[in-house]
Amino acid sequence: MLHVWGRANSINVQKVMWAASELGLETQRTDLAGAFGGNREPDYLAMNPNGLVPTIEDGPVRLWESNAIVRYLAHQYGQGTLEPTEPVAFGRAQQWMDWQITTLGPALTPGFWQIVRTPKEKQDAKIIETSRANSISAVQILDAQLADTKYLAGDAFSMADIPASIFGYRIDALYKDRPPAPNFDRWFGAIKKRPGFKQHILDIPLT
Repeated sequence: MLHVWGRANSINVQKVMWAASELGLETQRTDLAGAFGGNREPDYLAMNPNGLVPTIEDGPVRLWESNAIVRYLAHQYGQGTLEPTEPVAFGRAQQWMDWQITTLGPALTPGFWQIVRTPKEKQDAKIIETSRANSISAVQILDAQLADTKYLAGDAFSMADIPASIFGYRIDALYKDRPPAPNFDRWFGAIKKRPGFKQHILDIPLT
């Protein structure tokens, strides 16, 4: 059984839970961090010295960093499905997972924290607007890629789509007035039909 430490509303925990669902893995999740606390306790820091979530235990294997965990699960349990075996698709999957970390995440996160996790009277309009602009630019990059491929790494759903679409969901939820992005919308519409996405992302409130 795969043991996952982290609260259900964490975007990074959601990546791991959805990936495990796609692979049909049996999981046990322990609420941790945020309102639950516990992530600065010595026992947890011994597993993950950053004190962040998620951390997984898969038999003798312990790992932290969400995209690394998704890559591990895809390689260990989903070669040819969640992990592409064709070299170009494999490279593209890695590319888009890295891009989520370097570009998409930093675009969205400041605005998400302001709009969702900061009291209205303390919100910074400049931060929100900058995040909105950067998030829309990121969606346009996704839209351009998805004009050429059904999913990010090619014509099949893969590990590449997991991080990007969870962040894309939050952008879609927060910035309803964004410019049209038909290829992104087509892709995201297909993503929303996947049972694991519904269970671990759509059914959990943004908090």
